[in-house]
Amino acid sequence: MDFIASNLLTLILFLPALSAVVVALLPSEEKNLIRWTAFILSLIPLGLTLLLWVNFDPALAGFQFETTHTWYAAIKSSFHLGVDGVSLAMVLLTTLLTPISLLASFSVQDRVKGYMALFLMLETGMLGVFLSLDLLLFFVFWEIGLVPMYFLINQWGSEKGERELWGGIKVKARTYASFKFMIYTMAGSLGLLLAVQLMGIVGDTFDLTKLFVIWPNITELTNVGPLGLSVATVKVIVFWAFAIAFALKVPVWPFHTWLPDAHTEAPTAGSMILAGVLLKLGAYGFIRLVLPLFPAEARQFSGVLAILAVMAIVFGAFSSFGQKDFKRLVAYSSVNHMGFVVLGIAAAAYAQGTQSGIIAMNGAVLQMFNHGLSAAGMFFLVGVIYERTHTRNLDEFGGLFPLVPVYGGILIFTSMASLGLPGLNGFVSEFLVVRGSWGAGWAFPLFTALSMIGLLFTGAYILKGIKQVLHGPLNEHWAHVGEHRLTEITARELFVIAPLMVMMLWLGVWPAWLLDVINRAVELLF
Repeated sequence: MDFIASNLLTLILFLPALSAVVVALLPSEEKNLIRWTAFILSLIPLGLTLLLWVNFDPALAGFQFETTHTWYAAIKSSFHLGVDGVSLAMVLLTTLLTPISLLASFSVQDRVKGYMALFLMLETGMLGVFLSLDLLLFFVFWEIGLVPMYFLINQWGSEKGERELWGGIKVKARTYASFKFMIYTMAGSLGLLLAVQLMGIVGDTFDLTKLFVIWPNITELTNVGPLGLSVATVKVIVFWAFAIAFALKVPVWPFHTWLPDAHTEAPTAGSMILAGVLLKLGAYGFIRLVLPLFPAEARQFSGVLAILAVMAIVFGAFSSFGQKDFKRLVAYSSVNHMGFVVLGIAAAAYAQGTQSGIIAMNGAVLQMFNHGLSAAGMFFLVGVIYERTHTRNLDEFGGLFPLVPVYGGILIFTSMASLGLPGLNGFVSEFLVVRGSWGAGWAFPLFTALSMIGLLFTGAYILKGIKQVLHGPLNEHWAHVGEHRLTEITARELFVIAPLMVMMLWLGVWPAWLLDVINRAVELLF
């Protein structure tokens, strides 16, 4: 027990990777054994995270459960892990959504072993970003999470559809989407790597707990003389390298175009984890690195970030409303909802240390968690109906409620959580972002008012989706007895969506259990 207590974060981080190795050693023909082994092993990090949660003290300042091992003294980088309230919330979200996504993946029939192993490796990559307190280690895990997601889209994505490239070359839509995902993310990573190295050289360490103290107060460059750059120039370069990399990952407008393609072509569970966790890496980068390390630059350019956030909210909602593909509608909704996260971060960057800034940041972190739940639920429900109908065209549904009343009720519940209905989780976080942003000062009341246009159309596209799937005249094609008859949601599928629904309701009625953990960490950010 002492070993577990002293190495809790290391176990949470690497058990998914070890589980991937175990899955890879199983015989390929034993598909059910592979599925259940991957699912059961994925529950262990969740159990350890709950143990971490129980023993975490929100009243304590700084990081807890720290683990430090020097792995390359020459460059002053170390294996340094730790959690505060923000990262703990994201670790809980990751370890919760991974087994749920694996259970949703039981319908995958092709190359099951590779699929499950990649999914578990992806979990380690995501957890590493949230747990790292070394800048170089942060970057390593940032990149590790990229590769499994690329292959999940490229190899297990939608079989239908082609995209035409320049010169008339045609490729599978999933190939196009996976390469676009890779190129966008790698473009941000190149600048991120250079910025990480520059910070390590200037600060003479990659340890974040030291850089939080050193970097904002650096007034003289002692290690980069040959570059001939001033301190202010170096800080601006590194700031924008971080900001662009994280903006691409969120993604904010106009860097968002990879997201709808990736979501549309990804397998159902891939879309669940992409929307649920991977998008949060960019927002987490802003919170963990940009605001504490660059408080002056973050405040100076907060208006730019706020404008991009408002554009994401408004244009994301408009784009979602205009879709006929059910999955693409949900994909654009992620751009819309993550816009509120970025708006909260921008407001907190401008109103640093004030009550409004703290409220906005609390709302942003809670929105990250809440969107992870509702988006994962929505993508799963799209996948449920797609597996039965083999279409996502909203015009081909209609009036399905009498055929699948249980599925219909669950879809309405999850859609209302995404909409932000009072009493469900989405309302609490969006209210906090709007409240904090409105009181942040300067032009933020205007930004907040403009974002309400997107909030209005959020209701419009959610109701459009519900109407075209469940209401109106029944499409008789799905009512006939035979292979086309629509069947009700199964017990396994209920086990996938039930935990998400419980969390949506729980956070809508009593969000304090999570906000109390987040708030203390947010207060110490500035």
